[in-house]
Amino acid sequence: MPVAQAASEFNYPRILDHPWDHSPITVYIDNKSVPPHYSPTYYTQVQKALNYWAEGGNGKLEYTPVFKIVDSEKADIRIRWVEDMQKEQGVPPRVAGNTIPYIVNGRFIRVDITLGVGFFQWGEWIPYSDTAMLAIAKHELGHALGLDHSNDKQDIMYPTNEQINNTNPILSKYGSLLLFAIYAILAIAVFLSVSYILGRVAK
Repeated sequence: MPVAQAASEFNYPRILDHPWDHSPITVYIDNKSVPPHYSPTYYTQVQKALNYWAEGGNGKLEYTPVFKIVDSEKADIRIRWVEDMQKEQGVPPRVAGNTIPYIVNGRFIRVDITLGVGFFQWGEWIPYSDTAMLAIAKHELGHALGLDHSNDKQDIMYPTNEQINNTNPILSKYGSLLLFAIYAILAIAVFLSVSYILGRVAK
């Protein structure tokens, strides 16, 4: 008796199957009005991200995008960087990018992409590495090409990407344990100090 194949547990939804009605898709990368912690290498990461999608990306597009980088804010896709995504875009903490498509008659007429350059962790500013920026740019460009979030943790369109979150892998993976250890050490130090003082007073 034939056994029916189980449906895939992963979903790769699209905002639109064919969002652009023309080719090439023009892209403006604003490397002039940049925030203080911007790195010139971020521009290169966006270029790499464009190449990633032009070469097939994650394999979930129904078309092959062709891009043309232009020096005009009238481009189809406009990309810029901001210092603090939370303050300037009102997004939740640790959100690294934001994509807003403008849709008319079932097609994108323009897409604005905003990328962060880092975040605060334990009161310290942590800039995104080039690896993280590449992952952020790939993800946001995926939205600009019509893809929505997937539930596949290995897919670039998964909402949280380890390459982004693990800017500081040790702190990201073991942060809570390290914090607990620090508090425990401080508590022991205070206990020993108090015990020593009380011991001297008792004598």
